[in-house]
Amino acid sequence: MFGFLPILAMALIRDELKWRHLRHAPHFLVMSLLATVVYYYAFAKGAALLLSSVAGMLSGAIPLFSFLAAWALLRLERPTARMIFGILSGFVGVLMIARPWNAHASGVNLLGVFYMVAGSLSVGCSFVYARRFLSGLDLSPLALSTWQIGFALVVLSCVTDFHGMARVTGDTRAALGLVLGLGLTGTGIAYILYYYIVGRLGAVAASSVTYIPPVIALLLGLSIGHEPMRPLDLIAMATILAGVYLLQSRAREKPTGVPQTRSAMGWMRSR
Repeated sequence: MFGFLPILAMALIRDELKWRHLRHAPHFLVMSLLATVVYYYAFAKGAALLLSSVAGMLSGAIPLFSFLAAWALLRLERPTARMIFGILSGFVGVLMIARPWNAHASGVNLLGVFYMVAGSLSVGCSFVYARRFLSGLDLSPLALSTWQIGFALVVLSCVTDFHGMARVTGDTRAALGLVLGLGLTGTGIAYILYYYIVGRLGAVAASSVTYIPPVIALLLGLSIGHEPMRPLDLIAMATILAGVYLLQSRAREKPTGVPQTRSAMGWMRSR
């Protein structure tokens, strides 16, 4: 809710929401499930089972799963050697973090890795859905995100077990982290800043934020969480980001003929 309110306020101020948009409610519901409900739940479960630094590094692979889902389901173009190498590099990085061949010694919870991968796939499928069913509609990225998160708020309110949830208020730091960190800042303000970057610098520049969360998560895990970090983990993160760079640099080179604000909607789903 605390993440939804700033986005709703911005959409209302800009007069982006129209009653006629509700005829697309089935699409908003699907997007809310793929890009918010399943994605948030899977990442929350994964982050609870993994070190924050590990979860953050795995989150850097989201564009890889998004590209893979788009290629498999949309078949917009034949994969080039650059694309294949980028995908393989990214997944090698994921395997280097998970180390399923030596899970006990690595100390990485494979179930947590599974949840992170599932969340990434859900976001990837949401990109495909948005591209196929929503890209031709008269919807701005801000309007789509507002409806999407609003529908997700309703869905989560219906399926969430609220028993014992009030206990978080007993810990001031946890409550502030939940409301200000995850809600207001991590969702609401993050979306608003994203649209500001897209509007001022364009979608290509905005796509560079893909590289920020893994690095920030790693630094916070080391400095605040005092989490262990091995050289192999750093190599794995670099490998994932290299794969993402290969895919995104390919996207920059290929002209799409799509206005930046529209293409931003597609990239937003790939987050």
